[in-house]
Amino acid sequence: MKTTVFLAALGAVGITGVTAASAQQIGFEWEGSVEIGVDSTVSSDDASAELTDTYVSISAAFEAALTNRITAFGGLTLESVTDAVDSRELDDLGLYVSELGLRFDLGGATVSAGKISPVFGVAWDAAPGFYGTSLAEDYELAEMIGLRADTELASTGGVLSFALFYADDTFLSDSVGTKRGRNSVAAGGAGNTGKLNNFAIQYSQEIGSGTGWVGLRKLSAGTGDASNENGIIAGMAQDLGNGFETLIEVAHFSGAGGNDENATYATLGGAYAMGDWTFSSTGTIVDREAGTDSMIALGADRVLTENSEINFGLARFDVDGVKSTSVGLAAVVSF
Repeated sequence: MKTTVFLAALGAVGITGVTAASAQQIGFEWEGSVEIGVDSTVSSDDASAELTDTYVSISAAFEAALTNRITAFGGLTLESVTDAVDSRELDDLGLYVSELGLRFDLGGATVSAGKISPVFGVAWDAAPGFYGTSLAEDYELAEMIGLRADTELASTGGVLSFALFYADDTFLSDSVGTKRGRNSVAAGGAGNTGKLNNFAIQYSQEIGSGTGWVGLRKLSAGTGDASNENGIIAGMAQDLGNGFETLIEVAHFSGAGGNDENATYATLGGAYAMGDWTFSSTGTIVDREAGTDSMIALGADRVLTENSEINFGLARFDVDGVKSTSVGLAAVVSF
């Protein structure tokens, strides 16, 4: 569902990124992408899961300099906002705000306030291949209300990111078109507390031709949860030369999802670029007290133009004891 050149993708999760200063140079900048694809579960132990989802996903983000040190930022996403329960074609589409707020340049550090995406891990966004991020997406932090600070440490050149937040429970948590419903504290869930009592911290460091990162997070128990969730993560992405790249990330959670159980995620991915083609393989294992989930995926991506590509994926899942095979194909245009 994305390019497999994942070292470049690390910027999207806070290792590098657009600061207020770069927006100030032109006053306003924006970017976006359109993805149209087919994701089909061709076989499954659960016959009801054998379905085909023909989908479209459109996203756009902007930054606008308001003063020399204050920048407005935001993002919009149009996609299917409900899980497919039967085969569907470009249906259940909703438009929602993914980010919105102000960023302050403090000289050597930036502070973002509003609807933000705290930094925690990389594999949920940058694991290679059409299906590479599928299980790691469980621990993505997105659509949070709070504060995020990013600073480059002069002594090491690494980037330290820290955020205080809670799950968005404002009107921005709903969507236009197909309604996904406004979130509320009463809905429960780790981090859905309506208070700034959740945090994530991550340190990222370039190491030769690669990048390493370590992080911690705490999501306080929400309504009805058995416990807080505490997480620790470490990983590295490495350019091996001659077109080869690899990524490894391990995350451990106690009280995973607010439940009284532990969970460990281990993701290993690799990609080989050959001309306009990139071939990849990614595997993820999730070790829970209740059992083990797994995913192994193969991918092939072809660049068509400077801003367009075709992605193909094949994956084998074993989740909650149900084995399934999925095939996907997508066209992606960036602008």
